[in-house]
Amino acid sequence: MPADFAFSVRFGITGKNEINTFNGTVTKDLVTKGTAQAELVLTDSELADIYARLRTIDIYRELKLEPDMKNCEMTPFGEEHWQIRLDGEERSFYWDEENCEITADAEQLKELRSYIFELVKSKPAYLELPEAVGGYE
Repeated sequence: MPADFAFSVRFGITGKNEINTFNGTVTKDLVTKGTAQAELVLTDSELADIYARLRTIDIYRELKLEPDMKNCEMTPFGEEHWQIRLDGEERSFYWDEENCEITADAEQLKELRSYIFELVKSKPAYLELPEAVGGYE
């Protein structure tokens, strides 16, 4: 794993949830109550595992994140904004579910984000954040 490896992923209906290893923070969307932030500490082992999973996706190549078919529009829709730094290079990726379908590359990023979020949700600092109030329609 490169010494400078770090990432940020914003996700959810409004992209207000964020896992950010650049700043060492996690932000939770509380819907009608704004957001709440906590310190995030991932172990070297967890970061190495995330890095290995990113390598499996092969983020160095041009990812296909825009679906060919746009058969419908969904509101509200989930979105993801990735910022990844490794080996002195930064890459940014964005995709959303507005058109009801996502590409295979977007699905891989979504699965990785879900895996990372499960790690984060088990951290004591995240568990202490307030519960979300309300929902998105």
